[in-house]
Amino acid sequence: MPDATLVTGGSNGIGRAIVRRLAGEGHTVVNVDIAEPPAGSPGHFCRIDLADKARARAELAKLAGEFALTRVVNNAGIVRARPVEQVTAEEFDEVVAVNLGGAILATQAALPAMRAARFGRIVNISSRAVQGRPHRTVYSMTKGGLLAMTRTWALEFAADGITANAIGPGPVDTETFRRNNSPAIVANVLAAIPMKRLAVADDVAQAASFFLDARSGFITGQMLHVCGGQTLGLQPAA
Repeated sequence: MPDATLVTGGSNGIGRAIVRRLAGEGHTVVNVDIAEPPAGSPGHFCRIDLADKARARAELAKLAGEFALTRVVNNAGIVRARPVEQVTAEEFDEVVAVNLGGAILATQAALPAMRAARFGRIVNISSRAVQGRPHRTVYSMTKGGLLAMTRTWALEFAADGITANAIGPGPVDTETFRRNNSPAIVANVLAAIPMKRLAVADDVAQAASFFLDARSGFITGQMLHVCGGQTLGLQPAA
């Protein structure tokens, strides 16, 4: 079987940039998403709804039978922006199923090939929202959960030569970001970023490429913020 890199949520935004970057570096990329990628996108595509646990597990098992999945990027995620008093049980379950459950399912599917090769790379796309963000109760909870899972997996898998790391993007100029934030909010976000610009998806793809590299084998359990310095806080000049 050919070695491959599994990317969840690779049809749009950050995931699409990661797929393009990895394909350009010679990876065989398998994109798992509920939405089709644009025409002409590189790699293999498999339509899977990660919220449908039983079917997703079965479809991922099929992929694991076709490819040796030795690298995984758990990027798929959804946002339901609500004040906490408006969060519904249905939305809670949906966000948890995709953002956390999807990452577990994809990683479980890849682990046999990683352990057989005694090599593996897992990259979880978390968020700067783990620091806290209004109206993101469930989203920030799941992204914090991804970071906790990253650290746990780093310890569980280290003896097998498998690393697990996380990326914490700050605001990334994608369709999803623009859809979920008004122009006034975007202006406030920009004012809080020391570099005075939003990230582009390729900024996150650069970090993913670094963690996935075979030469990054002694880095595990880490969170790399790609945020233009936003996590440092913006202090006025003295």
